[in-house]
Amino acid sequence: MKQISKLIYSAAAATCLMVAPTSCKKSFLDENQITKLTTQNFQTASGLDGLSIGMYQSLRFHFNYEWAYSTTNYGTDEFDVGGDRTEQMFNSYDANLTSQNGDVSSVWDNMYENINSANIMIQNVPQYYGGGANANTRLGEGYFMRAFDYFKLVKQFGGVPLKLVPSTNIEEEFTRATAQATCDQIVQDFTQAYNLLPATVSETGRLTKWAAAHFLAKVYLYRASEINSDWNSKTMTDDLQNAIKYADLVINTGGFSLATNFSDLWNFTTVDGSNETNKEIILAAQFSNNTATQGRYGNQVHLYYPSIYQNLPGMQRDIPGDREFQRLRTTDYAIDVYDRVNDSRFWKSFKTRYLCNKPSSAPTWTATTAPNASLVGKAKFAGGEESILYIVNGAGDSRYTSSNIALRAPSMYVRYFAGQAENMLGGHGNYGTSQYVALSKFMDGSRNAVASQFGQRDGILARLAETYLIAAEAYGRLGQYGSAIPYLNKVRDRAAYKAGEDRSAYVDGGIAYKNNTAANTAQYVSYSDKNTYFESNNIPVTTTSTLSSMHLNSEADIFNSNTEFYTKVGAASQSDKFIAFILNERSRELMGELMRWEDLSRTKTLLARATAFNDEAKPIIPKHLLRPIPQTYLDGVKQNGSILTGAQKTAVQNPGW
Repeated sequence: MKQISKLIYSAAAATCLMVAPTSCKKSFLDENQITKLTTQNFQTASGLDGLSIGMYQSLRFHFNYEWAYSTTNYGTDEFDVGGDRTEQMFNSYDANLTSQNGDVSSVWDNMYENINSANIMIQNVPQYYGGGANANTRLGEGYFMRAFDYFKLVKQFGGVPLKLVPSTNIEEEFTRATAQATCDQIVQDFTQAYNLLPATVSETGRLTKWAAAHFLAKVYLYRASEINSDWNSKTMTDDLQNAIKYADLVINTGGFSLATNFSDLWNFTTVDGSNETNKEIILAAQFSNNTATQGRYGNQVHLYYPSIYQNLPGMQRDIPGDREFQRLRTTDYAIDVYDRVNDSRFWKSFKTRYLCNKPSSAPTWTATTAPNASLVGKAKFAGGEESILYIVNGAGDSRYTSSNIALRAPSMYVRYFAGQAENMLGGHGNYGTSQYVALSKFMDGSRNAVASQFGQRDGILARLAETYLIAAEAYGRLGQYGSAIPYLNKVRDRAAYKAGEDRSAYVDGGIAYKNNTAANTAQYVSYSDKNTYFESNNIPVTTTSTLSSMHLNSEADIFNSNTEFYTKVGAASQSDKFIAFILNERSRELMGELMRWEDLSRTKTLLARATAFNDEAKPIIPKHLLRPIPQTYLDGVKQNGSILTGAQKTAVQNPGW
């Protein structure tokens, strides 16, 4: 269904697959289709319970396929295009990014499909559910999902048609609401959800009032941001205070806590394991190994970040190393935004070492590479030994040249060779479009085959660290910089290395292979539990705490810093520097977590940051602060019974598209 008219009419039918829950842990989502029913079933409590399950299924959309990263990560400061350029138009903003793009339409269509399900829930629960706590929960779920989906739409498209009642017949006439009206509705709906949803739930993945509070804080911050500067002045102060209010409710009342170690968030060892119930997670899209309900896609985000390793000497693709689609190439900004000596988040977010898992293709010593003549012709590296190393060094490091790296590992990638000057648009070392230090937060060693795209780990939609950053940004926007410091320090202090911590230790979700019978019998695997911290930083082994280096002692630590790229992004005033700092801190904490484009759009920093740090992204302001309204909607909608003229379509379309 491509037209909004057809989509809204068919949404109820799309959710009419009633299900019978099984007895496993995620019982409310691990279901089996038993029959097709009509929309009349949504006039019963059991039917509305089934509709609720359908709405939770919709959360998986945000991790399903290429739209997950193309509309959120490309065209920003954090990621450039890797060796596979399939969705490059979202990064380059070239002529291939148009209103006819399939990912743009997918976001639009899927949000409206779930909005109609939410509308049915909101309309029918008071009439047919029968009252009680469960009725409030179902109604709260309806309000949350409608707000959540409209929030996604307004961040991508600006003001959109507001459909607040279910459609029972084909509808063809719609009017775009303003961004202000759309935001107002989102605030109302999240507030209703907060008031109706329970504080605690017995089933993992169900919504609580704290999820509503987190997103309510986030939408208040959004409404107060630069993207809405032409109309938000009257509500800005109240909105920022409300962002703090609801963030504080989550932080102080919700029962959440930051993961003890940043790597705990990514240490995915088994499907439905303890990692997926970490107390930092406020809301996650639920995936499982139930193949009957994984749908068309599963969680595919794990595919897009890894760089190529399968065709390098001594290597082959395996389950723990993941299937590398090489779409999202890490930029120099994404590396240099971290203090890579003191901030553990870099080394717990990026993969820098692989072990040889195919000894038959490993190289042998030659006369020019062997340390002594007795080794010539012998195996250079065996199975289980390090085969690929990424040295993440900086300009000024004189240790490496293009000729001496072969002595260290069969495949060694050095970011800066001796004599190369700093350049944050690439062109140094021997990193390339297919070999780069890759984000590893989403690695999934639970898959049932090497070639499988169907990831089974949950997709995090909200976690407490972001709640702290929302409150910090709101305080900073109010000019209360000192009040922002404690919130920032909660996140930064956790990121520091603790006394006695092994800085060379590494873990990612590929470790789930050990609990996966499809992978754990392999003689050799590419997975390494070490990183290249000490070699990259060229410092002796140490286990002292880095808390003093990470902790902010005053606002002067923000405004007087010479490592936050203020000059490069044109930040001169305190307010501009603070926004630059908070965006950098969001990078350090939330790198790659499918929200960066929306952050740069809402703060109107997209042009400055993409230009400074992405060698291909060339956004045009204001056009690229919003996506184009899908052509399928423009071609399908009518006005006064007639299809829109070209001039009318232009008037409905976002400027410049």
